[in-house]
Parts: sequence; C-alpha cells; structure tokens
Amino acid sequence: MIIRTPASSANLGPGFDSMGIAWKIYNTVRFEKSDELKIDGCDPRFRGPDNLAYASYLKALELCGIKEEPLHISFEETSIPISRGLGSSAALISAGAAAADSLFGLGLGKEGICRISCSVEGHPDNIVPSVFGGFQIASMRDDEVYRANAVLSSSWKFCVMVPDFELSTSEARRVLPASYTRAEAVFNISRAGLLVKALEAGDPDMLRYAQNDAIHQPYRMPLINGYETARNIAENTGSVSMCISGAGPTLLCTYFESIPLSAITEEVSLRLPGWKVLDAVPDYQGLIVM
Repeated sequence: MIIRTPASSANLGPGFDSMGIAWKIYNTVRFEKSDELKIDGCDPRFRGPDNLAYASYLKALELCGIKEEPLHISFEETSIPISRGLGSSAALISAGAAAADSLFGLGLGKEGICRISCSVEGHPDNIVPSVFGGFQIASMRDDEVYRANAVLSSSWKFCVMVPDFELSTSEARRVLPASYTRAEAVFNISRAGLLVKALEAGDPDMLRYAQNDAIHQPYRMPLINGYETARNIAENTGSVSMCISGAGPTLLCTYFESIPLSAITEEVSLRLPGWKVLDAVPDYQGLIVM
C-alpha cells in the first residue's frame, strides 16, 4: 500500500501555528506488514523505530486498541527537503497514521488521520494541509482539531528558496520569546485576518502589508544565513511578498499572475550557491492512498 503526502508551508507570516498551504512537492511511501521493522530508501538517520511515520503508525494502533505490528517502510519518492520548513515531519506523521488506517481497516478517514497526526505533531499548521490539501486554517483544543478551507486566488504564483542547511523546529522555537506585548498580539491578529482576504482576493497591496509578522519571523531571520540576499533577489524579480516557510530556513516568495522562475533560479545560483529554487504549485488533494 502506497501513500503520497504533499509538502506544506506553515505560518505564512502572521498565521503562526494556525495556517498553511500544501504544495505539489511529495513524499511517496510504501507500507507493508512485516515480521520485523525495516525502513529503506531514506537517510540512514531515520531508519530506526523513532522514524516519524512508524511512530505515528504505532500511535494510531495504540489509540484503536490494536497490538503493535512491525512494518516494512519503503521511501519511493522523497522530494520534501528535511528540516527546511516544508512540512517533512507532518508528511511522514500523516502517512504513518494513514497506513495504520488502511492496513487495519480502522475507519479513521481523513478526519481521524488528521486528529491523530496533530496529537503526534502538537500543532496543526502543517498537518492539516498535508492531509486535506489547499490553504487551511486550523486550531486545536486538547485532541480536537478545528479547521476551515480557505480560498486561494489563482492569480498567486509561488516558489520556495531552499537553503543548503537544516534548521530544526525545536531550535527555531527556542529563539522565540516566552511572552508578547498586547501591541504585538494586535499587530498579528489584524494582519492574519487581512492575509486570508488578500490571498482570497488576489490583492497584492493587501498581501504586502498583511504578511508582516511580529511573533516569530523577527527572531528567526538571524538563523537564516543569506536571508537578506534572498529578500533582495525576491524584490529584484518582482515578488509581492516573502515570508519564512514554517520554522525556516526555506523562504516562500509570492508573485502576482506570473513568476520568472528561470530568473530567480539564475540569481539564486549566482548569489546563494547551494540553495535550490522549487516551483510551489498548490496541491488540493492532500494525502492520497494509491
């Protein structure tokens, strides 16, 4: 049984831990029952029992009262960069829960897969678009997940600039302050609302204003070596706005109507050696069992 899950960009500026968009950048993983745990086709670091797909699979079995059974997990496509802010963890976690659902007929469906995956991940911003696709807004209360499909104008074109270094989510969270002022909270609340409308309406001026953030980006920017160069490239190639994808270090660039992908790629290769540029086309299917 094969499961495909998309990459995603969370936060989108002011939508900290609550918004995300799925992309047509995929991991495709085969799951088979086995006599012992075997994981192949991925980085050797992730071939043990702490593999996130396997951990999520076990969590789903536990919650449904089924005893642990080992798996053979084969990574057939690994296009989502690891620890780059593109939801690689969420893609694995949701795939593992979906594998349990399909292999044991648990009847979870996407809602159940999402709920279990969010409990493993701890926040829904990447999990929900990974499972359902599209532009999603989500929140959690205990183990309950509340989500809404948001509208994304077809006028927007996206790409991601992916650095040649990893940045773990835990490290990116350590630099955040323990508390914020009322002014900072109002700053983000007002812009998050406008962000949703700007992405729906295809309004460049509103997006340029709304994608500013006071909660996480100012603290994470210094962790991204090359950030200012990337911003300069985005501006020089006509980007409406740029934000950190998830916890970083990947940067999401938004263009209106058309995107000069070859020009962006050329600039990045010259000025940020080792970085990659990926076309980010929204995925509206989310997780699929193939």
